[in-house]
Amino acid sequence: MNSLDYGVVGNCRTAALISKTGNIEWLCFPDFDSPSVFAALLDRKKGGSFGFEVSDKYHITQSYVPHTNILSTLFKSEEGEFEVLDFMPCYHSRDNGYYLPAELYRYVHWIKGKPHFRVNYSPAPNYAQGKAIYNTTTEFIESYSSSCSKDRQYLYSSLPLQDIGQKKEIVLEKDEFFLLSYNEKVIPVDIEREKIEYCRTLVYWLNWTNRTKKYSLYNDVIERSLLVLKLMSYYNGAVLAALTTSLPESIGDVRNWDYRFCWLRDASMSIETLFKIGHPEAAKRFMKFIQSTFVSTHESYQIMYGIRGERQLTEIILDHLSGYKNSKPVRVGNDAYHQKQNDSFGYLMDLIYQYYRLMPGTLDEIEDMWEMVKSIIFTVLRDWKKPDKGIWEIRGESHHFVSSKVMCWVALDRGAKIAMMLNKHEYCKQWQKEAEEIRENVLIHGWKDEIQSFSQTYDNFALDSSLLLMEPYGFIEANDIRYHKTVNAVKNALLHKGLMYRYNSKDDFGLPSSAFTICTFWLVRALFVIGKKDEARTLFDEVLKYSNHLGLFSEDINFDTKEQLGNFPQAYSHLALVNTAILFAEEDKRLAFIRP
Repeated sequence: MNSLDYGVVGNCRTAALISKTGNIEWLCFPDFDSPSVFAALLDRKKGGSFGFEVSDKYHITQSYVPHTNILSTLFKSEEGEFEVLDFMPCYHSRDNGYYLPAELYRYVHWIKGKPHFRVNYSPAPNYAQGKAIYNTTTEFIESYSSSCSKDRQYLYSSLPLQDIGQKKEIVLEKDEFFLLSYNEKVIPVDIEREKIEYCRTLVYWLNWTNRTKKYSLYNDVIERSLLVLKLMSYYNGAVLAALTTSLPESIGDVRNWDYRFCWLRDASMSIETLFKIGHPEAAKRFMKFIQSTFVSTHESYQIMYGIRGERQLTEIILDHLSGYKNSKPVRVGNDAYHQKQNDSFGYLMDLIYQYYRLMPGTLDEIEDMWEMVKSIIFTVLRDWKKPDKGIWEIRGESHHFVSSKVMCWVALDRGAKIAMMLNKHEYCKQWQKEAEEIRENVLIHGWKDEIQSFSQTYDNFALDSSLLLMEPYGFIEANDIRYHKTVNAVKNALLHKGLMYRYNSKDDFGLPSSAFTICTFWLVRALFVIGKKDEARTLFDEVLKYSNHLGLFSEDINFDTKEQLGNFPQAYSHLALVNTAILFAEEDKRLAFIRP
């Protein structure tokens, strides 16, 4: 059983997680990072949910409407058959903007017979703090929490509202609908309106996927992953690391974090993937978000921001919620925003370099971006020699992480290339010189003869999956013997039951006990580029089997049961899946070209 068997629907403003039986168990209104309305995911009793109760005779299956983020849950039995189509309106509006309201439609499509069900509508607003208060009118069921009466939800339906509220049995004889909205509607809501919203949203997603590059191999898994990444992009350009909070890295553990924020690292990697595959407008929006967050303030950089550019992400614990499978604590906010992670700038500068190279903007945009480049490089020049918390956000002591130094090299290397493009030769010379110094520093202090590999930090002999990134970012060539030896050492130390540890040395919470999904994809790429292509392909095909029933991945996987763990869906996992799948697809194309 893959217990993160959820489908996801959303509209680049917020999103809902819907169980394979059609139960909404996670939804925040009005935005991704707002308090939850339904959070059964984090507390079965108190969290609140919205679903359909049918007899045991029903067979329930779930799939996406092809090429879209519209979710279909199909209920079949001898007495009848119906389909619930869940979606959040998302489409272009007349003024060249987007219509992205905080609302969710549940279109109940009658197929045949006389299906029976009860509606279980149990909102628990404001993270289930306080008591849920209901007010049923002739138009809607209004709900709010006694702990926060200003945030309200309005449920509209073509079915009798009293029957919904009293959980009466309903016999379905025609198409019906539900609309859950954060705002009271000012125009009549009926089934015809719902159908129009459905069609507009359907066309939006079909157009979006139609603009996506197509591949001869793995096209379906690439497309689904890209649709997930798009879903996790806030409309202003920020990209979330995941849609949830506090899903544990292992059951009963305390490694439970809120991922509904924009990390420079994760977001830059996600945007680069969307950019590469046919969606340059995502990169444009992200650059605008980054500029509005940084340039206007000229304050020091953070590794992460709120999705509207907030700098303070105070972490609090919601003690009243039992947590996913009783894994406490449930956290809101993320204290890691204070951390120093010197690697973040490398990923961002790599993206800015691609942006300059492939999408030159207007003169003022280019000049704004150049100011940002100088500002980032100034920070890297000041900080690269200092220890930091590294890519995995170790919460204890700072160290000289090899991957952080490598990404500082990337930042300076890309900065020098941008300076060269803009004929800023003095900057180019200065930054190249410093990049070379970092490179020498890593080769001297990062390589350990004792283990015939680079190590996690300058002062230890531990191995770390992030060492595999030295090659894709150009720090070291794929044919360098030191990279070959590092790949083999990392694989021997960290590959366990077909999945990878991030690292298996102790951190501030003890020894890690689950696989980190992205790291297995990194290993697949590393094996591929050092020539072990068959081994890489076999490992990749095996990992794909561990997705949930809809092809979605979380952050972590249990080594033994292959159960998905950690926040879900995870941008990191999906962007790595796409980049790895493309390797094989492009190899397939190359081989097809040279075959007689």
